[in-house]
Amino acid sequence: MENSTLFKQLSSRLDKLANLPKLDDEKSISKLIEEKGFSRRDFMGWAGAMTSMLMLPASFTPLVAKAAEVADRLPLVWLHMAECTGCSESLLRSATPTIDSLIFDYISLEYHETIMAASGWQAEHNLEHAMEKYKGKYILMVEGGIPHGESDFYLTVGAHGKTGEKHAIEASENAAAIFAIGTCSSFGGVQAAAPNPTNATALSNVTNKPVINVPGCPPSESNIVGTLLHFILYGTLPALDVYNRPKWAYGLRIHDNCERRGRFDAGEFVQQFGDAGAKDAYCLYKVGCKGPYTFNNCARQKFNQGTSWPVQSGHGCMGCSEPDFWDKMGIVHEPLGNRLYHTAFGGLGSDATADKIGVGLITVTAVGIAAHAAISAIKNPKV
Repeated sequence: MENSTLFKQLSSRLDKLANLPKLDDEKSISKLIEEKGFSRRDFMGWAGAMTSMLMLPASFTPLVAKAAEVADRLPLVWLHMAECTGCSESLLRSATPTIDSLIFDYISLEYHETIMAASGWQAEHNLEHAMEKYKGKYILMVEGGIPHGESDFYLTVGAHGKTGEKHAIEASENAAAIFAIGTCSSFGGVQAAAPNPTNATALSNVTNKPVINVPGCPPSESNIVGTLLHFILYGTLPALDVYNRPKWAYGLRIHDNCERRGRFDAGEFVQQFGDAGAKDAYCLYKVGCKGPYTFNNCARQKFNQGTSWPVQSGHGCMGCSEPDFWDKMGIVHEPLGNRLYHTAFGGLGSDATADKIGVGLITVTAVGIAAHAAISAIKNPKV
C-alpha cells in the first residue's frame, strides 16, 4: 500500500476516534503531558521515536501524536492472573514519569486491580459494568499465566470466587482487541516451568479469540504503549511472527542490535564474570547470554527511562521473551551447548527468523558460533 493511501486511511480512523467521548472534558492527554513538564517539542520528539519503532515513515509522526492524544477514547480492561505485577510496574513505577507512562496513566482504564481504589464487590461490579457497557469496544490486556483445566482453582479472584481462567474467558469474549502483556500471559512464563504444578498456560490457550503477545519479563513500557498505539492507528492486528508477537518489536534478535556484537564477531568473549574481558565489555555468550536465540528490541528501547538493559550492565540475556524460556534457556550462566547443534526449539523463534520456520539456519548459527569460540581460544589460550 502506498504511503499516501495509508496516511489517508489512518487519518480517517483517527478522526472517527476523535469524535468519541473523552474520559474527562476538562482535561486531555496533551494538557496532562504539558502539565508534567514536557514541551510540545518533547512530545513530538517522542512521537517521532514511536513512529520509527512502529516502522512507519517519518511523515507519519503527526498521526502517531494524534493517536496518543485520542487514546483516552478507547476503554481498557487490565486483568491480573498468576504473576508478580512486574509488567504493570514497568509502566507505573518510573522514578521520572515518561510520556509512555503518562499516556497509560490517563487512558480510560476501567479495571486494574493494582491501581484502582475499588475492592471486593465494588471491584467485581466495576469489571462487569465495564464489559457490558463497552461490549465489543474495549481493549483487553492480561498480565500473568493462567492456571486452567482441573487446576484452575489455584487462581480464584474476587468476591464471587471466580477462577482466573473464567475471568479471562469472559473478558475475552467481547473485547475489540486482546493483548497478552508479559511472558507469563504470552507463554505461561515462570509459572508454567516444569513441573508446572498449577497447570499454568498462556492466554491464547484459554480463548479462541486472536491474541497479540507482548512478551518480556517485563516488556518495556514502549512495547506495551506501542502495541496500544498500533491498534489505535490501524484498528487491526499488526504483522505478527510465528509466536503472535508484533514484528516491529520482536522482528530482530537481541544479537542483531547488541552493542557487544563487534566483540562476538572478533571472537572476544568474557570467560568468567569479573575477568579482564568483562571489564572491557567483551561478548557475554560464554557466560550464558541467550541473545543469539532471543527476539526483542531491548538493545534499542532499554529500560529505566532508556538508561540501560541487562547486556549493557554486564549480564547476559536470559531469553525471557521466548516460549518456555525458564526451561529451555537454562542454565542462566552457561551457553546452550549441544542444544545449539540439536535445537530444542525446532527452529521456531530461536535459530529461525522471527516469522519463518527454517531449520537450515541452525547449522549456520552453530558453525558461526563454533568458529568464534575457536578464534577466542586461539586469541586467549589457557595458561
